[in-house]
Amino acid sequence: MSALIEVILPVFLLIGFGYAAARAGLFADAAVDGLMRFAQTFALPCLLFRSIARLDLSAAYDLRLLTSFYLGALAAGALGFLGAMRLFRRPLPDAIAIGFACSFSNSLLLGVPITERAYGPEALAGNYAIISIHAPLLYALGIGLMEWGRSRGHGLALPRLAGKIARAVLLQPLVIGILAGFVVNLMGNPLPVPVWDAVEMMVQASLPAALFGLGGVLLRYRPEGDKATIAMICVASLLVHPAVTWGLGRLVFGLDQAGLRSAVMTGAMAPGVNAYLFAHMYGVAKRVNASAVLFATAASIGTTWAWLHILP
Repeated sequence: MSALIEVILPVFLLIGFGYAAARAGLFADAAVDGLMRFAQTFALPCLLFRSIARLDLSAAYDLRLLTSFYLGALAAGALGFLGAMRLFRRPLPDAIAIGFACSFSNSLLLGVPITERAYGPEALAGNYAIISIHAPLLYALGIGLMEWGRSRGHGLALPRLAGKIARAVLLQPLVIGILAGFVVNLMGNPLPVPVWDAVEMMVQASLPAALFGLGGVLLRYRPEGDKATIAMICVASLLVHPAVTWGLGRLVFGLDQAGLRSAVMTGAMAPGVNAYLFAHMYGVAKRVNASAVLFATAASIGTTWAWLHILP
C-alpha cells in the first residue's frame, strides 16, 4: 500500500488536478493546448536532451534490456492487431492503429516519474535508453504498416515511403531533442555552464507541466467506441507488454535489477496520447484509441501498483 500512496498517487493526483481544473472550467481548452505545446515542443525535448547528453551510452544501451522491452511491445501490438482483425472484424487500417495503441506505452510522461519516485533518479538510465528509440522505432513501424495497408493494390513506391517515414519521425520535437543529446554526448558535453543551467530550468518544469496538461487532455476523450476492443487494448498494454518483458528480461536474458525495473515499468504504462494522435493522423479508430487512453490511464493506477510489488 505504501507504494501506491508514495509512488503512484502523486503522479496521478497531478493528472487528476489538471482533469478537475479543465472540467470545472478553470483550465480552458486553449490553455490546455498551450501548456501541452510548451511541454511537448520545448520542455520535454530539453529533458530528453539533458538526459541523453549525460547518459553513459556504453552502460545504458544493454541489448538485453532493449530486446526484452521491444519484443514485449511487438507482442502486445501483434495481439491488438490480430484481435482487431480476427475477433472484432475491424478494417485493416483500424487494426494497425489499434495495434499501435497496444504497443506504444506512455514511457515519458508516466514511466519516468513513476520509476524515479519508486527507485530514485539513478534508476532512469534504462528508461532513457528505451525512450531514445521509442518514438522513432514505433512511429516508423506504424507509419510503414499504415502506408502499406492503404496502398495495397496500388503499387508501393519504397523510396517515397521511406522519405515520408523519415520526415514524420525526424521532425518530432522529442526526436530532435534526443538527436541533439547524442551529438552533445559524443562531443563530450561542450556546452557552457549558463546553457546547461537554462536547460535545467526547463527540465524542472517539464514533467509537472506535462502531467497537469495531460489531465486536461484526457477530459476530451469521451468513453466511446467498442467496449470489448477498448478492453483488449488495456489488457495488451497494461498486462501483456510488461509480462512478456518481465519473462524475457528475468527468465531468458538475466537482466540485472536496474534494467529489469526500467524495462518492465516502462512497458507497464498506459498508451500515451500518441496512440490517439496516430489514429487521428490517418482518420481511423479515433474513438477507440481515445477511449483506450482514458481507461488505460485510470486502470494503470492498480496495475502499476501490482508490478511494483512483483519487481525485485
